[in-house]
Amino acid sequence: MSPGGLVQPAFEPKIEIENLRVSYGSEPPALDGVTLTVPARQITVVFGPAGGGKSTLLRTINRLNDLVETARTEGRVRLDGEDILGPDVDITRLRRRIGIVFALPVPLPMSIRRNLWYGLELAGERNRRILDEAMEKALSAAALWDEVKDRLGSLGTALSGGQQQRLTIARALSHQPEILCLDEFSIAIDPVTTMRIEDVLKGLRREITIILVTNLVQQARRLADRTMFLWNGEIVELGPSDVVFSDHPADRRTYDYVNGIFG
Repeated sequence: MSPGGLVQPAFEPKIEIENLRVSYGSEPPALDGVTLTVPARQITVVFGPAGGGKSTLLRTINRLNDLVETARTEGRVRLDGEDILGPDVDITRLRRRIGIVFALPVPLPMSIRRNLWYGLELAGERNRRILDEAMEKALSAAALWDEVKDRLGSLGTALSGGQQQRLTIARALSHQPEILCLDEFSIAIDPVTTMRIEDVLKGLRREITIILVTNLVQQARRLADRTMFLWNGEIVELGPSDVVFSDHPADRRTYDYVNGIFG
């Protein structure tokens, strides 16, 4: 039995999280006993009020919390059955498997081409043909190739905000990750670009596992195969989106939040 009283259907698990507890210094836990399974090749959307632990969840999966001196983590996070919180995990390899895109686009201060080559070169790739093929594939997947293919030598930082966000997504995809995490990707971009990126994500779900954090209930409704409502570090509801966004979710707080009664 899962949070909200739902019996979860069978699916191929990609990430399995057990009793995850994350805290920062003396603050109350950002995540407190979170347990869930993320299915392979689906979009799992995590929504809820600010400060509920959504970003902490992504940063834990990607091991970015290792960089926070005051962070303490307990529990298990398994990727394809392997505990990725263990001390012997190759963090660089893990972050190639799990790409992450943040709310504000952060293109590198170099050409569009070099933005896409950079990570692959750090991984040891030197073959120009392979680098160019990976660049074109990633930019195409992010719906940016047609807009930049004739100016790949231009600075990535000179692109518009929406293009920069798609460039950031392309950079994450250039490593051919198994999982793509997005943290409030649409905060700094316009609605038209937001819809374009949402279309990109719907296409990518056939190939990779996507975890999307958002404060936007309607965005969650549009994109999610499965949805988790996270509040004060605890899972209120987790299940198929047609149930979570129905008039009769398992937990009344979900209905109230989705319909703007609180939050």
